[in-house]
Amino acid sequence: MSPSTASVVVVGSINVDQLITIERHPLPGETLIGKSMEFLPGGKGANQAVAAAQLGAAVSLVGAVGRDAQAPIATAILTRSGVGQSAVRAVDGPTGLALVTVADDGENTIVVIPGANALMGADAVTASAGEIAAAAVVVLQGEIPAAGIDTAARLATGRVVLNLAPVIPVAAETIRRADPLVVNEHEAALVLAQIDPGAAIPTADEDLVARLREWGVASVVLTRGAKGAICADSGGTTNLPSPVVSAVDSSGAGDAFVGALSARLATGASLLDSARFAVRVGAFAVQGRGTQTSYPTLADTLPEVLA
Repeated sequence: MSPSTASVVVVGSINVDQLITIERHPLPGETLIGKSMEFLPGGKGANQAVAAAQLGAAVSLVGAVGRDAQAPIATAILTRSGVGQSAVRAVDGPTGLALVTVADDGENTIVVIPGANALMGADAVTASAGEIAAAAVVVLQGEIPAAGIDTAARLATGRVVLNLAPVIPVAAETIRRADPLVVNEHEAALVLAQIDPGAAIPTADEDLVARLREWGVASVVLTRGAKGAICADSGGTTNLPSPVVSAVDSSGAGDAFVGALSARLATGASLLDSARFAVRVGAFAVQGRGTQTSYPTLADTLPEVLA
């Protein structure tokens, strides 16, 4: 895939996930026996790129891996799903690592060690300026340095999907460039605290979305797990319910949502229709273990929202 053919360019992290399954999460100071451990591809940038590519988008990834034995694991599904990797650099040092623990109820905890992702600053992102500027949709997250995120947002001429997770301090103009800003309820509160310090933070999801829109964010999609999502833009605010499914592992479901959303937006679909589709993709993903390994392809049947 040449840079000019990628309709979605993801600028973000590439990790290996060390996935541990356990009956329940330990209390502070407690030791428990785990059930299993495996190493799988991960990283929010890579996850979102894979999710979009497997749903038919032409995707290119801008990122970095280490010169180590983990790099081939990190990029295996990217390669298999057809994500363009000409802008993925190999750098000295380790590939990013995420320590993921999943309990029997599907809830997870994640600790990320950035590794090579920490080198994705302004200069590294600027090296792919042409590719970013040519994209219909540019997807960003919070797992690379803020300078890299800010630079990518400035270089983008297409639509910017900003999934500010984790929430790190980025420029105000980067947040205003988002169309949409994709956050969960906890992240929405943190973003509001960052852009409007000292102000009271609403507790209701709908009020969080309204405040972000009032501040100047063009559109907001607030993800709510099993409750679906709230989608808000100039056309109004809509609550989108999720299909009812049995969750096995919720890790990476948000990334599946963002990848699906971006893939649909790249086709010219409306934000509301794209978010409605993404909710179903997120529900599909929680039914499988791991992140990228749980994502649907065009051949899969997505769960439906029951009336």
